[in-house]
Amino acid sequence: MSQATHVTDLIIEINIYPLGSKLLDRCQLIEELDELDRKLLHELQRNARRSFRELAGKVGASVATVINRVRALEERGIILGYSAIIDLKRLGYETAVIELVVSKGRLLDVEREVAKNPMVHQVYDVTGETDAIIICKFKSRGELSQFVKSLLAMPNVERTVTHLVLTTVKEDSRILRGSPD
Repeated sequence: MSQATHVTDLIIEINIYPLGSKLLDRCQLIEELDELDRKLLHELQRNARRSFRELAGKVGASVATVINRVRALEERGIILGYSAIIDLKRLGYETAVIELVVSKGRLLDVEREVAKNPMVHQVYDVTGETDAIIICKFKSRGELSQFVKSLLAMPNVERTVTHLVLTTVKEDSRILRGSPD
């Protein structure tokens, strides 16, 4: 198969994201992307502030093609939005990782409720002795303490184990693996 027609599978894990008034259930979708889509995603992750003209030059396509492809990636739900990458540590936030054990098959209900908290950045179903992992950012130990106590007061939450992050070696959810080729 020639490189121009080569299709690569991309696994996209959709966590519980607020979408208007709806919350999406955790699921996995496999989307097929061609070389141009992969290049566009790579370049947008590196710098989403580029103009369509600059982006077109980077990926070797016309401006109209780039506009149409980016819109299609947005409509397909592959591009969820655009945002600045902020160093929350410099703003005084600390990171906590909380393990959660939930009873009576109510895991998704608990996760949906936990995900509503603006200090919660990620919520994951996991294997092992823990049912879920929560990644949170807090300005003070008091805020963290209050949050953990609110978790323990929730119906069906059996226990939590809280870890304070001492050193962050890497924190970047972008997939940047050099060239998209």
